Amino acid sequence: MQLHVITDGKKTKEELVVILSSIHPYVDMIHVREKQRTARELMKLIEALLDKGVPAGKLIINDRVDVAHTLGLRGVQLAYHSIGVSQVRRCFPTLLIGKSVHSFEEVKQAEHEGADYVLYGHVYSTSSKEGLQPKGLSELVGKIASLSIPVIAIGGITPEKVFELKSCGVSGVAIMSGIMDAENVVEATKAYKSSLLVETEGLS
Repeated sequence: MQLHVITDGKKTKEELVVILSSIHPYVDMIHVREKQRTARELMKLIEALLDKGVPAGKLIINDRVDVAHTLGLRGVQLAYHSIGVSQVRRCFPTLLIGKSVHSFEEVKQAEHEGADYVLYGHVYSTSSKEGLQPKGLSELVGKIASLSIPVIAIGGITPEKVFELKSCGVSGVAIMSGIMDAENVVEATKAYKSSLLVETEGLS
């Protein structure tokens, strides 16, 4: 299973560089989700991360296809309001394209449009989606095997919940507050990574 980490839009550039440069060895993908930053600010942030050794091949930027392409990043994460998957694919065929979805119907639509993977959630209750009912896993049970693209679960995921997610068939988890708000971000990241590895081996 893959471990994706998503920035929370609350940290300074300097804080993000310290956090992400320290945890990148333990994660598969880093999603730069900084909606409040301009394209220029995002460019400076990404350049600082690259200078600190964070691999471009692990960096995914939310929505800003222009920044992802210009800096040679791994990919882009699209939301419901973003440019369509098929349009991005046609213009930027080398980018990894993820789509944020909230139902199995949206998963199938993203697959049909040519997305490389989907972020599905929020699965459990989470402070970042306070007041919104979690999706749970019931809609995915028994259906993931029919898909040709990976499903990455997001929302309220703790290391202890990995077994349930793995048994459902998801290909990975995406973590925001569980890592970004941790007192020790490296230890928190290692805890998630260890849980993913242990559960994966136990079910193989």
